Amino acid sequence: MRIAVVGCGAMGSIYAARLAAAGNDVLAVDQSREHVEAINTHGLRISGPRSDELVAMRAATTAPTEPMDHVVLAVKAADVAVGAAQVLSLLGEHTSVLTIQNGLGSADTVAEVVGADRVVVGVASGFGASRPSPGHVHHNAMREVRFGSYAGLPFPSVEAIAAVWHHAGFDAAAVVDIAAMQWEKLICNVAYSAPCALTGMTVGQVMDDDAAMGPVSRAAATEAWSVARAAGIQISVADPVEHIRDFGAQMPDAKPSALLDHQARRASEIEVINGAVVRRGAPLGQPAPVNATLTALVKAVERQWTTSVTPSK
Repeated sequence: MRIAVVGCGAMGSIYAARLAAAGNDVLAVDQSREHVEAINTHGLRISGPRSDELVAMRAATTAPTEPMDHVVLAVKAADVAVGAAQVLSLLGEHTSVLTIQNGLGSADTVAEVVGADRVVVGVASGFGASRPSPGHVHHNAMREVRFGSYAGLPFPSVEAIAAVWHHAGFDAAAVVDIAAMQWEKLICNVAYSAPCALTGMTVGQVMDDDAAMGPVSRAAATEAWSVARAAGIQISVADPVEHIRDFGAQMPDAKPSALLDHQARRASEIEVINGAVVRRGAPLGQPAPVNATLTALVKAVERQWTTSVTPSK
């Protein structure tokens, strides 16, 4: 299958490497010239629980005019509109577009650009990925990837996409109710994204910090769980605290993407994670004060990186 992965940061690079290693013709598209040059020269190195692997593939800093069978949009949520515009040159008559971001709302943006009937929504859980250097991606674990139709794409088409990913070694499957999967992941994300970003702690450290961040983490997750239930989302989570502890126990040393962003002094995706709970809860009369506070604190930290301070005289 001809596949383009647009946005080869940590997660996108894992997708590209595994899909290419399975024999697909993969094109990696990323704005980092150093990353692209390293891939074209040496291949893409992937490290983690398995043995290190070096995978050959093509790479480019901008998407060419070349129809693909399948496009994976793996950019950060803030870059989705720009990334979706790049996808247009990769579209053929039957090209499917998988949008796979943290949080909520990205699929709506992608559908407006490429057309709702070709969009697949992806939910990836338990990866804990990072990109240590150009041409090298590392992951702590690979839990599961679930796919669902955004609107008009028939379920058998989604199943065919999931089969390609499954063949590439992912725990991949198509689901009918992708919204429930999104919220089940969001409950975990709100528990750890902001708390880890604000403190520098790993997932396991936050989870076990009963004196301070543990209660905050659990409260954020419970708010998200309550908003999902109020919205009528058919989540299968009976106990949000147990849900996030099960998640955290599988990858205690992981650093959420929000923490990795802060370590690199980049703006995080906090608005579509903790912030999404606040926005979705408001019209339902479901307050989310813990998530609102966490969102405000993270954004305040991020503003310091771009705010110039005039020295006092």
